Amino acid sequence: MRTVRLVDVAERAGVSIKTVSNVVHDHPYVRAELRARVQAAIDELGYRPNLSARRLVTGRTGTILVAVTSIDVPYFGDLCQRLDRAVRNVGMQIVIEQTYATRESESAVLDQRERGLVDGVIFHSVTLSAEELAAHRLGLPVVLLGEAPAPAGVDHVKMDNVAAAAEATASLLAAGRRRVAFLGHERRGLSHTTGQRLTGYKQAIKAAGMSLDRRLYLRVDDYSPESGRRAVKDAIERGIGFDAIMCRDDLLALGALHALADLGRAVPEEVAVIGWDDLSIAAHLTPPLSSIAPDKDALAGQATRLLMERLNGYHGPGRHELVPYRLIERASSAATDSTVRGRDAAGSDPR
Repeated sequence: MRTVRLVDVAERAGVSIKTVSNVVHDHPYVRAELRARVQAAIDELGYRPNLSARRLVTGRTGTILVAVTSIDVPYFGDLCQRLDRAVRNVGMQIVIEQTYATRESESAVLDQRERGLVDGVIFHSVTLSAEELAAHRLGLPVVLLGEAPAPAGVDHVKMDNVAAAAEATASLLAAGRRRVAFLGHERRGLSHTTGQRLTGYKQAIKAAGMSLDRRLYLRVDDYSPESGRRAVKDAIERGIGFDAIMCRDDLLALGALHALADLGRAVPEEVAVIGWDDLSIAAHLTPPLSSIAPDKDALAGQATRLLMERLNGYHGPGRHELVPYRLIERASSAATDSTVRGRDAAGSDPR
């Protein structure tokens, strides 16, 4: 089938090639009637702009690189979909690179292995420090996502993990829970994300006038449901008592629910559970899972806006922006008669 050319669209619409070019490149000085006529011809003929030619005219590829750990992780898969929609809304497209949380892959993203193929990068780093990020000569605009510290000169969008973890933990304490475990303490060393969430958890425990118990930091090998299941089962079998679990993320919470069911521990009557990320499955678990819900649409939208401002000429200092979150309380963390009695018994401590 013959490729549809600019001249074919011009002939069908009864306008000049220059007018078609102006419509394709979204020049503002085209009458609405002409624009509609050209667009109708484009749609009818199935014309697709020549990207190489467009790049010569605009100096842009129309493509943004989104670099995340792995789209197998539900949070990142969901976030990439939202970024795709946000970027499409400004007339561009994304390509996705998975770094698998390796230093080499993350460094390669910033070393611009893709230079010349994309216009900018939206990057969720988990291994590089602020100093390492600053040391890279960024050849393209970059917006960082997530909890890793960002250099002062680089745009960064994240949520307040410390505040969210403190709020979730405080909600468990307010419901009468007195032994709140933290599920997600990595054996290989704390990530930036886990470190901030653990800090919020500790703040809430201390604010309630309670002492920290390191036995309640339930250690995991990774963030899979199976790792969460093993950690909770092992803690219970070792006689570590708790009546609530603050989970680093929903996948670990899923494993926690599994372990509690296997061991005959009722949720929330005996143990309350709160997850993180509010994955689509959370509301459909048994019982429905309470979870911290970051505003992922805001995260995608703000990252896209900051990157487009860089592409359109902003050269100022880095903007570091927070997106909102909500604690979605469902049945897995509901107060029960026994926890309410415990809450009302001033000074009671089941330890």
